Amino acid sequence: MPLVRINLSNSYSAEERQIIGDTVYSAMVDIAKAPAGDKFLIFTRHADGELIHPAAAFMGMEYTSKIVFVQVFWVAGRSTDVKKAFYRNVADTLNEKIGIRKEDVWINLVDCAREDWSFGNGDMQYAPK
Repeated sequence: MPLVRINLSNSYSAEERQIIGDTVYSAMVDIAKAPAGDKFLIFTRHADGELIHPAAAFMGMEYTSKIVFVQVFWVAGRSTDVKKAFYRNVADTLNEKIGIRKEDVWINLVDCAREDWSFGNGDMQYAPK
């Protein structure tokens, strides 16, 4: 039940956005074992100056205007190894498919409880029994 928010520059084309979304979704299903078909992605495109990042190196990373912020809200419980594999897969795949610098792939995972989700109708579909 992931929800993905992707913030990126207006300079990315529709095709590139599609590849970014498909890459994140594939990693969620293949690596993090999210349910197939559970594809909820929100893209927000930004004008120059709206994506702020450190001007100097931060943790060894030097970012460009092509930075892509990916935030994934999902059910808690995945191991550190799964999360590391997810990060690596997304960065490597975006670099290979559309040339995004791995340094410009910024990812944040947010672990949530099952009862933190409503998929519609005002219901808590995964309510505790």
